[in-house]
Order: sequence, then structure tokens, then C-alpha cells
Amino acid sequence: MAKLALLIGISEYDEPTLTALPKAVNDVEAMQRVLVNPEMGGFAADDVTVLENPERQVMEDAIYQLYDNRQKDDLLLLYFSGHGVKVENGDFYFSTRRTRKNPQGNLILPSAVAATNVHNWMNNTRSRRLVVILDCCFSGAFARGLTAKDGGTIDLQQHLGGEGRAILTASTSMQYAFESDDLNLSIYTHYLVEGIEKGAADKDGDGLISVDELHSYAKSKVQEAAPAMTPEFYPVKDGYRIFLAKSPKDDPKLKYRQEAEQRAKLNQGSFSVFALELLESQRIKWGLSQDEAIAIQEEVLQPYREYQRKRNQYEQALILAVNQETYPFTEGVQQDLQDYQQHLALRDEDIELIKQRVLAPKQAEYERQQQEAERLRQELKTVESQRQQERESAKTVFPPSFPTQTFEFDTATLTVKSSGFLGIGKKTYEINRSQGRAEFFIEDLGNGVVLEMVAIPGGKFLMGSPENEPERYSFESPQHTVTIQPFFMGKFPVTQSQWAAVAALGKVNIDLDRDPSYFKGANRPVESVSLNQAVEFCHRLSQKTGEIYRLPSEAEWEYACRAGTTTPFYFGETITTDLANYRGTDWDYQGKVYPGNYAQGPKGEYREQTTDVGKFPANPFGLFDMHGNIWEWCQDEWHNNYNNAPVDGTAWSIDNSSNNNRLLRGGSWDFNPWGCRSANRFYNARVNRSLNVGFRVVVVRRST
Repeated sequence: MAKLALLIGISEYDEPTLTALPKAVNDVEAMQRVLVNPEMGGFAADDVTVLENPERQVMEDAIYQLYDNRQKDDLLLLYFSGHGVKVENGDFYFSTRRTRKNPQGNLILPSAVAATNVHNWMNNTRSRRLVVILDCCFSGAFARGLTAKDGGTIDLQQHLGGEGRAILTASTSMQYAFESDDLNLSIYTHYLVEGIEKGAADKDGDGLISVDELHSYAKSKVQEAAPAMTPEFYPVKDGYRIFLAKSPKDDPKLKYRQEAEQRAKLNQGSFSVFALELLESQRIKWGLSQDEAIAIQEEVLQPYREYQRKRNQYEQALILAVNQETYPFTEGVQQDLQDYQQHLALRDEDIELIKQRVLAPKQAEYERQQQEAERLRQELKTVESQRQQERESAKTVFPPSFPTQTFEFDTATLTVKSSGFLGIGKKTYEINRSQGRAEFFIEDLGNGVVLEMVAIPGGKFLMGSPENEPERYSFESPQHTVTIQPFFMGKFPVTQSQWAAVAALGKVNIDLDRDPSYFKGANRPVESVSLNQAVEFCHRLSQKTGEIYRLPSEAEWEYACRAGTTTPFYFGETITTDLANYRGTDWDYQGKVYPGNYAQGPKGEYREQTTDVGKFPANPFGLFDMHGNIWEWCQDEWHNNYNNAPVDGTAWSIDNSSNNNRLLRGGSWDFNPWGCRSANRFYNARVNRSLNVGFRVVVVRRST
């Protein structure tokens, strides 16, 4: 009786769609080690052939020689670690390093070894003790680039089965079998080798390891480490066993291992205090050293730790996705998440508690925001209905000489699309443009200069930023609901031509420079004006028109900026310099780098100056340049948080206060994108003039 083995490992592939499997060569070397050991496999060294990355013809000849001219009692073992390929008609092929596919993705058949050939050679051999072990991946699993070890549907009994044959596979033909990051071998092969090397697969203690015992041991250990993997065993006919190796009978190390295995299984991958006491008594009874016992315990617990490592890895990836991706996840991200779960060989029940723990707070916040958004939408609908009624009776509200008009404008939303694992690979950005309509009136400032004032509907909104908004500050808290009355707001920041026209009017309190701006341009926003000068502008405009023009309150400004949105920007979750004028490059300031992108958004350009107003799309209310270009003065005094802030939309100031700092909103051309968020707050002394600060005006109602 002869015992012969052919061990084939394919780790390198010329075909780019077949992923390298570096552990395949390690697998065959480990199998060779235990098979030729006289105390284990007992195979003669000359009777074990190892092929590492062979050419197709060499591999096919070796398989043929394994089965040719053998005797009935010969034990023949074929082991293969590498890619398997299933073709359209269901036939299965063993890959080689030169296996190729055509441009359509179909296998070039002569470049691989057909399972039908192997089947024929097995049928023609006289041996009735045939063992086939496939730690094998089928290439259909590689569409998404995972290092999978199985895929597609293969009827292995049809392809390789028969009387007197035992077939062991790393996984079912509908599952993946993956390489472990923590092991030097593929998972299934690792535990096959361990079962022989440690004698642990000898379940009945008879000193012999049959192929069914070996598979049973490896399967149990694989499922401790990767529960979603289901190694399969296609046995010989009932009552017929093939013995592959031997183990020491009455070996104290083996007895201790079996005891440790039972204790670990009872405690779901750990040893209780009582289990350790029991194991210690057994160690003494069987004469093992403490080092030997600890080494066995570590080996027994290793697959459980591997399983926990995968769960931790999944949880960390999920946390990363929650922090970086838009929630709820897009379909693409959800698919990536499912693929990653499969990549880690985790079942749904393995990750259910993780998903509940990680996603529950995010889901609760999302539902709260949805409820608040729905409430605001309903209020806006009510306000819009009221506005419609007011428009129908406009003659009683506005003098015939100053009617409101409707104007149309472009608005935009920015969508981030992700690819790759969990959607954190390459990102693309899509700007979706649409048309909006709003009411406005025109204030004639003389000499062809006009001021356009947009109607802002009243309503309620949630002021401030949620705690999970990236790059927020604590002074944007607490979020609180504010009620806003209808008002009109400048369509644009006050321009240099508008400033010059009003500065030419009669003085009310202080003098005004007709041309204060650093960046010149009639249609650029006026800047380098203090809050006191902006207030003087409002006084002069009010005196000319008979209306009460003023600066907006901070609440009015944020309400108008958001325009019914709840995202960091009225464009969406992020921003791009295609939609606003801000510093779109990284800024190294006093040793800290402020990024030129926000959250998942792209970096962009840094224009280093103001731009003409109206260059970018408006928000849903029809207001332009609310993000970036220049900071805008508001009436309110600066406060470090919103505790006790007004909830009626009025400016927050304290009588006889010595606080000379006033609110700024909107960000500017020289600030990074976080400063342009709808909720962001900044301040400056009311007398200061800066080349990045301007303002826009509001008027509450037209006189009748």
C-alpha cells in the first residue's frame, strides 16, 4: 500500500481579474510538513509532490501521474489552494498562474485544467482511497475586488465525486472562503494542519485521524473564527473510512487540549474563573508545564479572538462610515457594507447588535431631524398659503406705485457620490440645478442704481447646529426653535454702487466714505465698513424712503440663509468653490492647518478677493452670496452660546451693555469652508473695518 500526495498552490496570476493569493504557497508547504512527518501523516518524502505556481501542462501531467497505474489500497491525496473558475455551462476549471480570460471576461479554456479531466483520471484509477481537498476560490466572487476563496455554484459531487472518494472544501459552492489577516495560512488549511499537527482532530482517541474527523475539526474551528463560512464534506459511502494521519494515543497534551476546547466552547470563547481552576487541576494531573498549558490555551482561543477581531473591525468601519458618509447610507454604501460583512465572513446575527449600537443614535437623530423638517415644511406651506392670500390682496398692502414682482432664479444642490469599500474610496461631486421663484420689490436709489428686496416668509426653524455637524463650535449650541415674522431682505450684499448712492445722501449721525472698499468694482460687495457705518447707511436709506431699513438680527439671518434646509449649507452636506467664493485650499495658520474642503467635499480654488454679487446660484428663498464672499454684520451683541437667547427672531442685545462685539455671519472669500456654514458665528468690534466684512439690509414691511 502506497500513500501519495500532490500539493498544488497557485499564488501568482498573470490574469488581472484573478487576485493574487499569497498564502496559497504557505498552505502547500504546511501541508507537506505534516504529511511527511512520520509521527503524523507518515507519507514518504519522495511520495509527496509540491507544485508552487506551475505551468498548466506541468500541473495537468502531475495530476494525471497521481492517479495513473495505482493499486486498490493506495491512498491518493490531491490538495489544491488557489482560484477555481466556473464557465457558463457550469464546468469547473483549476486555475494556473497563466490562466487567462478574453476581453469579454470568459475563460480561455486551454489556459486552465478542466475538472472533467481530473474526474476521468480518478474514475480510471484502481485506487479506492481518494481524498481531494479544495481550499479553492471560484473567480465569480472577484467582481468587487475581494480576496474571496469561493464563488458561483459548483456541484462538486458531480465533478469530482464517486465511490471511495472523500472531498473536503473550504466552503459551500455558494459562499466565500477568505484569507485571514492574522494567520499565515488560509483559514481552512490552517485548521486542517492544526488538527493533524496537534492531534486535535482525533475525536475518538483511537490514535488515527480519518478524513471525516479532520474535516469536522477544521469546520468547527473555522466557524468559531468566521461563522458565515460553512466548509463542506462529501464523504465516501457509508461504513467506509479513509485514515489520513495518526495521532499519539493517551497524549497528555491532546487530552488537555480537548478539555480546553470543551471549556472554551461552553463559555463562548473564553475561560471562566472556574474553567481555569479545572484546567489547572488537569494540567497537574497530566504532568504538563505551565508554559505548555498556556500555549495550548492560546491556540484554543485563537479562532474566537479572530472572530472578535473581525467584529471589532466591522464595528470600526461602520463607525467611520457613520462619521464620514451621508446618513441614511446610499444604496451604494449599503451594498459595500454587505460586501464587507461577507468579506469578513460574518453572519447577520453576528453584526446585529453592532449595527444597533452604532446606528441607533444616528437613526434617532435622523428621525428627529426628519420630524422637525416635516413640521417646518408644514409651517412653510401654511405661510405660503398666507402669502398667496396676501398677494391676492396686494393692493391693500403695497401702494400701486411700489408693487411686488415675481422673479426666477437658479438654485443648486450638491451631491457626493462614493465608490469603493463602504463608499470611502473615490468620490465624485454632482451639482443639480433647478429653478426657483420668489417675490421682491425694487427700491430706486437714483442714477440707475436700485436695491432689490426679496420677500422672506415667516415661520419657525431650528437655530444652531446639531452636535454631530462636522467642524461645529460649542457656541452654536444649544439648538433652539425660533419664530420669525415675514420680512424683506436684500437679494445681494450691499454693493459698492449702492453704497456710493446712499453715502451721497444727507448725513444722519456720522460721515461716510463714498468709496471705502479695498477690492474695487461697482457690482462687488462693499467691504471695509464698520458696523457703525452700516447702521448709518440704514438710517440714510430709511430717511430717503420712509421705510425702516436696518441690519438683520442673527436669527433672521440664519433663517434666511437656511431657507428651510437643515444641512450645514443650503446646497447640502458640503460645499464647493463652484458654488461659493471662499478659500478652497488648505490654510496653515499659526501652526494649525485648516482644510480647504468640508467633510466629504472637494478642495477647490482660492480667488483671494471678492467676486461680483450674484455670480453663484441663490438659495431656495432667492438670496445670493449667503455662503462666502464677505462676512455680513448683524445687529446682535456677541454671546458665547444660545442660553437665554430670544426665540422671537429679535436681535439679542442688553441695555447699557459694555459689549462692543457684534455678530458676523456667512464666511468670506478668505475663510475656509467651515466658516461658511449656515450655523457658523463670528464677531468683530463694531468700530472695526475689515476687507472681508460687509452687510446686507432688511426691511420689515412696506408702509401703506
